[in-house]
Amino acid sequence: MGLIVQKFGGTSVGTLERIRGVASRAIATQKRGHDVVVIVSAMSGETNRLLKLAHDCVTVPDGREMDALAATGEQVSAALTAMAIHSKGGAARSLLGHQVKIQTDSAYTKARIKSISGSKIFDVLRAGQIAVVAGFQGVDDNGDITTLGRGGSDTTAVAIAAAIGADACEIYTDVDGVYTTDPNICPSARKINRISYEEMLELASLGAKVLQIRSVEVAMKYGVPVHVRSSFSDTPGTWVVGEEKSLEDVVVAGVAYDKSEAKVLLQAVSDKPGVVAKIFGGLAEANISVDMIIQNTSTGDPAKASTDVTFTVPKTDLARVKPLIEDLARQVGAKGIQYDEDIVKVSIVGLGMRSHAGTAARMFDILSRESINIQAISTSEIKISCLIASKYTELAVRALHDGFGLDKATQAANAPDL
Repeated sequence: MGLIVQKFGGTSVGTLERIRGVASRAIATQKRGHDVVVIVSAMSGETNRLLKLAHDCVTVPDGREMDALAATGEQVSAALTAMAIHSKGGAARSLLGHQVKIQTDSAYTKARIKSISGSKIFDVLRAGQIAVVAGFQGVDDNGDITTLGRGGSDTTAVAIAAAIGADACEIYTDVDGVYTTDPNICPSARKINRISYEEMLELASLGAKVLQIRSVEVAMKYGVPVHVRSSFSDTPGTWVVGEEKSLEDVVVAGVAYDKSEAKVLLQAVSDKPGVVAKIFGGLAEANISVDMIIQNTSTGDPAKASTDVTFTVPKTDLARVKPLIEDLARQVGAKGIQYDEDIVKVSIVGLGMRSHAGTAARMFDILSRESINIQAISTSEIKISCLIASKYTELAVRALHDGFGLDKATQAANAPDL
């Protein structure tokens, strides 16, 4: 007998028929002898509808009231799911964030969980019922409703699994697992049976949308085994787990791409101490996230040397940040500014990079053979990212995927030492 947390996303509860399917799955799991906690998102499209109502009502909605409004979507799903379980002969009770005592900070629309009390959930389970918890929401120290940001139901599920000591957290979605890359642009993409928390965290941060980043962080911190699987079949999905020797044998586990960034080039910036600090300090004060950074070699008379500084920012922030960038450019004496939104970041991720030399050289060679120019590079212990023109997205992803042997059933030697 185990304790299982099952999370169902918006598409999984998008219609009453699908909600009945969720009810059937939860009841079947309980009948196999498990205690079951179900976490539900709002029905697909509902959160967008609610947010549009808010913006149609006022130009800049109050954050507290936005959360009070948005949280109702999950409340509807939780109640309907409990009703569906009852209709199928099961027993269930719906619970909201404040009833479970999902305590958060007061950062409305993007709150972070501080603590969770599992006592209410255990009361429901001891009564032989399935606990159906509304995802995405919590309550702050003032008793106000908060929400955890888009994809927050994943975080709710993993955090509750950690708090109650669940044996596994099953994330049900409209795909049947984590793939080596996006199967929509690479037909040879394969489902991964097991992947490490670190690899999943990198893939999530680099554009893979299967799991929300914060949910992976929580799973890694508390060692929660996460099973990503399809709502519409019983086929096993992908297990996200701690590091294992077999996972380290795979040099590259996946290829990701992200089109959400824009490139900024500051030309002929004075090359002296404090200049770069002024640029990025100003961006940090404005809460602008900066990703890839490149500073070219100095040119000219050493006393008057200059350099080009390139970095990327989220496209959604570019319009807002342009006046700040131009002001910073004037302060550091830049001779010009160039913006480029027609870019994509392609990345390879794998634990095996730690112990295999030549992975970066192989990546660069694969791209060069396709005549793809690299505009910027960033690396971590298990990731290499390259900035390229967006028109090469599909070509680059396919070339890297197959070049590292991810199209093969066995990946143990997908990047030989060079």
